[in-house]
Amino acid sequence: MHNYNTKNIEITTSSGNVFADLGLPNPDEMLVKAELARQISNAISARHITQAEAAELLGIDQPKVSALMRGRLTGFSLERMFRFLNAFEIDVEIRVKPKSNHNARITVV
Repeated sequence: MHNYNTKNIEITTSSGNVFADLGLPNPDEMLVKAELARQISNAISARHITQAEAAELLGIDQPKVSALMRGRLTGFSLERMFRFLNAFEIDVEIRVKPKSNHNARITVV
């Protein structure tokens, strides 16, 4: 039988945006970019193509595809990521509506 030393662990409820929780700048944009990168990565995987083939389709070099798939999103604008999704024949829809509660939010579906 082990005798574990227990400590009081503080638990903080997430705001729903890990980037905001970490106090990073532009957390809403970072969250959207992360989701777009996930969608692009999924599109590459679903097509069973190499990063080099994806790079040719997207008009970028393979190291940039690798960076994108690893979540290194510096240098990728939202507009550019929208174009990448369009290159995979995936539509991007932006919807603006009145907020439904007290907190305005950005979501990517």
